[in-house]
Amino acid sequence: MVEELLAAGVAAATGAVVYFAAAARVVKQYERGVVFRFGRLRQGVRGPGFTTVVPVVDRLHKVNMQIVTLPVPAQEGITRDNVTVRVDAVVYFKVVDAASALIEVEDYRFAVSQMAQTSLRSIIGKSDLDDLLSNREKLNQGLELMIDSPAIGWGVQIDRVEIKDVSLPETMKRSMARQAEADRERRARVINADAELQASKKLAEAAGVMAEQPAALQLRLLQTVVAVAAEKNSTLVLPFPVELLRFLERAAQQPAAAEAGRGGAATTAEADAGDSREELPPPAVPAKPEDPASPAV
Repeated sequence: MVEELLAAGVAAATGAVVYFAAAARVVKQYERGVVFRFGRLRQGVRGPGFTTVVPVVDRLHKVNMQIVTLPVPAQEGITRDNVTVRVDAVVYFKVVDAASALIEVEDYRFAVSQMAQTSLRSIIGKSDLDDLLSNREKLNQGLELMIDSPAIGWGVQIDRVEIKDVSLPETMKRSMARQAEADRERRARVINADAELQASKKLAEAAGVMAEQPAALQLRLLQTVVAVAAEKNSTLVLPFPVELLRFLERAAQQPAAAEAGRGGAATTAEADAGDSREELPPPAVPAKPEDPASPAV
């Protein structure tokens, strides 16, 4: 009798261990458990940690709640301005309702991938090339709305959508390069013309100041000579200022005029002296005394 009780106890313990092993489940921190009993969804989602189910009767499905990075294959399409491009993107999404992700859609990853490819093609056809190249933020928001609308019913939330790269034909790249080069050349010419205009105005103002003060031209000339002579790698030919020549000419003319003035005064004095000599009477000759021996006539 004791042996039978012992055997029954061992069998019960063995059965309990087997049952416990079959019923025990562990759900990780980033997962949620969804239980189906005889194919029907059980209310409530099992949280992370240790949990149990009824063996054979219940089926526990674990759903990853982490953000999934889904690359979208490059899609080729024609933009609204008839340019053929290839665009690829990446979608970041996560599951917010584990039960809906298992019940509402067969494979939510594949469904999100196909929806992203379709939406990307639609965005390409509705956009211009300039928008794809420079206005990506707006296109990303539109693409996110297009994917997020049906994904909400699947228990999936689209976190972010980014267009990664836009591939253009080689001919279009060369055309855009020529356009950019021409635009930069145009801006360079406009900048140079504006600089010339401003410089001409300043030069006109400087010329007006120098016209009022001629010495300023000489000072400017000396400053230019100093700036050129600082290099010491060239021969400097210094022009002789015309104003200095005029100054020297005036300085030479002043002594000549003074000398001429002095010579004219001496000639005038001599002429005056000659005239006075002509006007004077001739000098008187003294009379000789009469000789007493001479006979009187």
